[in-house]
Amino acid sequence: MRTSTPNSLTPIDSPQRRRCLQAAVLATLPTLATGQALPSKGIKIIVPFAAGAGTDAVGRLLADKLGGVLGTTVVVDNKTGASGAIGSRYVANSPADGSTLLLVAAPFTTVPAAMATAGYDPVRDFTPVGMVASGPLVWAANKDLPARTLPELVALARRQPGKLNYGSAGTGGINHLVLELLKARSGTFITHIPYRGIAPATIDTISGEIQFLTGTIPALAPFIRDGKLRALAVTSAQRSPALPDVPSMTEAGMADFNVLNYFGLMAPKGTPPGVTQALNTALAQVLAMPDVKERFAKDALAPMPGSPEALMAFVEADAAGWRKLVTRQNLKLEG
Repeated sequence: MRTSTPNSLTPIDSPQRRRCLQAAVLATLPTLATGQALPSKGIKIIVPFAAGAGTDAVGRLLADKLGGVLGTTVVVDNKTGASGAIGSRYVANSPADGSTLLLVAAPFTTVPAAMATAGYDPVRDFTPVGMVASGPLVWAANKDLPARTLPELVALARRQPGKLNYGSAGTGGINHLVLELLKARSGTFITHIPYRGIAPATIDTISGEIQFLTGTIPALAPFIRDGKLRALAVTSAQRSPALPDVPSMTEAGMADFNVLNYFGLMAPKGTPPGVTQALNTALAQVLAMPDVKERFAKDALAPMPGSPEALMAFVEADAAGWRKLVTRQNLKLEG
């Protein structure tokens, strides 16, 4: 999360940059083919969430494509628990040789910002490989809630402090902290109800047990399209092509509110630069593949090729912004 534009991420893409990336990939293919800079035993991508979840799908797509580019075996290993912290700690303590990578998503920065018990530092304990993709969440409400837009929901919350209940996928995750950011920006008091995952929160929002939530577009779009939920806004500064009729946060009156779910690859701290650069170059080649772009578009994600340094700069700003919000809201989050 950035100071002026929370969780903002400028797409690192242009015709000139794409040409440079293609040239870089071609220039390094001999090194990748011989595997001089990469571990001979293959690569394991740790996905810190359950098999079948959105993060797992991204991880398996990357594993399949990277394996082909690098000419080695790349597999996914799900190490779940503690909102991703267990998998993150596992990679932080793994050999720094490029054989073990972590697929990070928004909880990678929100959880340690919110909880001292996370057990890892997203900046200090890792070496960046590269950003993968990003996309907004969507604010969705029970269809009978007397608020058809996000400004109307904010006005309702101001009239009825504490009466609106909001469901998240768990304490300290992005679904939780995006609510805290909305509360801080709007001066409202809305009750947070944490669930064990977004699915039960969605069910209770549809039934009216709680009034609204945020989730990824692929998770909530089917319920929005069949009228079971009402989309109020996406959490980004611009509209999402996946929900073109749903307003952005700028249109909702919060121009500098830009929260994105993101995916990236991290390696243990101390991984040699030659290894991370080889992996970054291969990742850029994967993200340029038409079928990968098509798959991401179906999941309301945009490929975000960039340098390891760009990923680390984003993670640093994101973690700092969420820590600032946690302090401002005086959140006491443990466990």
